[in-house]
Formats: sequence, C-alpha cells, structure tokens
Amino acid sequence: MSIQYILEIVGTFAFAISGALAVKDQKHQDWFGASFTAFISSIGGGTLRDVLLDSYPLVWISDITIIHAIMLGILVTFIFYKFLLRLRKTLFLFDTFGIALFTLVGTEKALHLGVRPEIAVIMGVFTATMGGVIRDMMTNEIPIIYRKEVYATACFTGACVYLILDGLGVERNTTFIVSALVIIVLRILAVRNGWSVPRFFR
Repeated sequence: MSIQYILEIVGTFAFAISGALAVKDQKHQDWFGASFTAFISSIGGGTLRDVLLDSYPLVWISDITIIHAIMLGILVTFIFYKFLLRLRKTLFLFDTFGIALFTLVGTEKALHLGVRPEIAVIMGVFTATMGGVIRDMMTNEIPIIYRKEVYATACFTGACVYLILDGLGVERNTTFIVSALVIIVLRILAVRNGWSVPRFFR
C-alpha cells in the first residue's frame, strides 16, 4: 500500500466528514441526508472525472476501501459532532490537504489515460472541487468556487506546477510533494491574508 494511496483514503475520510457536517443547518438532518451528502462530497469530483475520461469501473466501485472510509467519516461525524464543530481550523486543514491530493491524483490519472496536459489540469481541478460544489448546491449554499476565498485557483496552480516539474523530468515523488505544498501553502496564505481572485465584472 503506497503512501499516496493512504493519503487518498485519508482525504476521502476528511471530505466525508465535511459533507456530513454540511447538513447541520438543514431542516431535515436525518441519517440518509447526511450520508448521501457525505458520499457526494467524497466521490463527486472523481466520478465526474472518470465519466468524462471514459474510465471504468469508477474508482469507488472498484475499491471498497473508499466506501469504508466514507462510512467511517459519517460515523465519526455522528459520534463527535459537537467536538468537530469546535475544530473548524483543523477541518479547514483537512479540506486543504484533501483538495491538494485529489488535484494531483486527478491530474496524474488523466495524463496516464493519454489526454493533453491542458485537459489533465482541468480534470485535476474537477476531481478536487466538484464534490464540494455539488455538496453546496444540495445544501442551498453558494458553491465554494463562487466565494471570495481562493480554492479552485490554488488547485489549478498546483496542477500546472505538477505538469512543469513532470515535463522537466523531476522525480515523481518530489513532483507530487512540491505540487501539493504549492496548493496547501497558497490556500492557507490566501485565507490568512484575505487574498482573492480579481473580480471579473467591475
């Protein structure tokens, strides 16, 4: 079992928690609603990527460990709900770690399937962000990519760094780590300093 795979499972677990917590302000907070939102948050981006790339079976169908990680995230949220709400900064770090990892996993998979680098970057961003976008729409929130904070932009930057380093022949693990750090550091600095992408309409 590779470190990358372990980190991917951890990221899935973290996204499941964020998805389950997203229903806390909804009128109906039943098990089905929380569980469904957790599943969508965790697998939505990867599923969209695989469908667009015609890659079957879908990752979560072929690997039951992903389902187990989501189920564990739902259970942990149910048991430690109040405690988790006090750890918003910790959950932010988990979410940031998750989007960094999923961006690069998605970019790598697209490249291995033979698509152009530009498409690989898009697939990386989709993998990291679309689960959260669907989650926000389901819970009547403004999708995170439309909010002021830097989110998809950090994923896009990290995916581009990955392509550059890979094109230069940098060793794979080094490329993966450096690109992930770019996403993590950029997102943390953006939130801490209030950075945002320039407005399209002025």
